[in-house]
Amino acid sequence: MKNNISEIVKTFKSYYENKENNIILLHGDSISLLSKFPSESIDVVFADPPYFLSSGGITCHAGRMVSVNKAKWDESKNINEIHEFNRKWLDEVKRILKEDGALWISGTLHNIYSVGLALQQLDYKILNDIIWYKRNAPPNLSTRYFTHSTETILWARKSQKSKHYFNYSLMKEINKGKQMRNLWDITAPPKNEKKFGKHPTQKPLELLERVILASTEEGDLVLDPFVGSGTTCIVALRLRRKCIGIDIDKEYLNLAVKRIDDELKNQKLF
Repeated sequence: MKNNISEIVKTFKSYYENKENNIILLHGDSISLLSKFPSESIDVVFADPPYFLSSGGITCHAGRMVSVNKAKWDESKNINEIHEFNRKWLDEVKRILKEDGALWISGTLHNIYSVGLALQQLDYKILNDIIWYKRNAPPNLSTRYFTHSTETILWARKSQKSKHYFNYSLMKEINKGKQMRNLWDITAPPKNEKKFGKHPTQKPLELLERVILASTEEGDLVLDPFVGSGTTCIVALRLRRKCIGIDIDKEYLNLAVKRIDDELKNQKLF
């Protein structure tokens, strides 16, 4: 099966579909939906799973104190429940990745160590831990620890023996002729990327552009099982990749649809 996106999702009811540009959004529980995907059908997965931070704490947004609570999908769980969740979705991703497929996962200290352990338990090959430095991160209001200004992105291939794709020369070109390191200085999403609304863990377009350019070729199929506001789909559109996004929250899927339609509108203007 060569990236036939319609064949892959033929048993699903799409929440949004643009056949011309090979973009599909699905609504529902990621683990349940992933279990229905054909084996070895996806080239690359980018995942930003729940951080399980919604525990009644506070954080800073736009200079104001706000609650960290996001939604039911992000409610705090004990470590065993978190790890079981990570094992389940990563196991399904391993099954649906092609033989030489790869996976990127973004996270914070709240979930990334469980993710890393699960990757090793499931016999993925971890390639890099990318440190994403957000130079415009919000301040720490409690003054009881250092300001959180990074996230970790784990890059792994399907197995120890598989052969992942890496566009080394392009990454070197982007980095002004020098080998690109695993410290990426990229700002959090600017205001213009949130004009239709915002997702609490929204990723900047620049970050996804680097991920997708580094590990895919034109025509490849990218899956985002926690698609949120649709950043992965927008970047896939720009770079002529196919994309399937899944989310359990219709509010964020509606936001993703607005952003995708706006991107398509802007592309027609130029």
